[in-house]
Amino acid sequence: MTGYRLGFQSALWAEFLKARRSTVTLLTGLGFLILPVVSGVFMIILKDPEAARSMGLISAKAQLVAGVADWPTHLGMLNMGVSIGGLVVYAMITAWLFGREFVDRTVKELLAVPTPRWAIVAAKFLLLALWLPAISLLIFVVGLGIGALVDIPGWSAGAVWSSLGEMMAITLLVYMLMSPVAYFASVGRGYLPPLGWAFLTLVLAQIAGALGWGEWFPWAVPALLSQVNGPRLEPMGAGSYGVVALVFVIGVVATLRWWQRADQAGG
Repeated sequence: MTGYRLGFQSALWAEFLKARRSTVTLLTGLGFLILPVVSGVFMIILKDPEAARSMGLISAKAQLVAGVADWPTHLGMLNMGVSIGGLVVYAMITAWLFGREFVDRTVKELLAVPTPRWAIVAAKFLLLALWLPAISLLIFVVGLGIGALVDIPGWSAGAVWSSLGEMMAITLLVYMLMSPVAYFASVGRGYLPPLGWAFLTLVLAQIAGALGWGEWFPWAVPALLSQVNGPRLEPMGAGSYGVVALVFVIGVVATLRWWQRADQAGG
C-alpha cells in the first residue's frame, strides 16, 4: 500500500511541477478572463445604451439584445460562459495534460519510469480536478469585481452564493466530460484529435439543445443547468446527470486501459 501511495504522490508532484513551469497555466487563466470582461461590457451597454454609444462601445445602428443590467443577469452570463466556453477552454487544458508528453517526445521516458501507469493517469485527472475549479473561481471573483466597478443594481449575498454553487456544479459537469478528451489526447498522441472532439461535441450540443434532446445529450447538460435557453420550469432529472457520469466513467476506464497497454516504442 505504501508503494502505491508513494508512486501516486511522485506522479502528482511531477504533474504539478510541469503545470507550474508551463505557460499554459497562465495563458488559459488569462484567456478565459475575457468572459467577465465581456459580461461587464454588456452590463455597461444595457445600463446606459446612449452612454455606451458615445463611448464607442456600440455603433449608432446597433440593435441591443433584450436584457437588464443587474447582478442576476451578470452572474448568469458568467455561468453560461463557463458551461459553453468551458467545453473548449477546459478541453485545451485536458489535451495539454494528456498529450504534452507525445508532443515533447518524452513519452518513452515517462512509460519507462517505475511509477505505475495508473498513478500517472490518476495524477493527471486529479490535477485537472483542481485546475478547472480554480479557473472558474478566478472568473467568478473577477466577475464580482467588474460588477462592483460597473455599479450594477440587484446585489444579493444569497444570489451570489447560489450563483457560485451553480458555477461549481457546472464546472464539475464539464470536468466529467473531459475524460473522453483525455482518451483522445492519449490515443491521438497529441492535441489535434482531442480538440477536434471538443469542437464536435460543442456543435452537437447546440443541435441537441435546439431539437429538445439536450437533457439526454451529455455535452448539452452543463448549458441547460446554466439556463442558457432561459429559466426552466422544472429541474433536470437524475437521468441527465447520469449520462454525464456514464461518459466520465467510460472515458476514465478507456484512458486507463490505453495507458496500461501503451508500449514504450510508440507510446
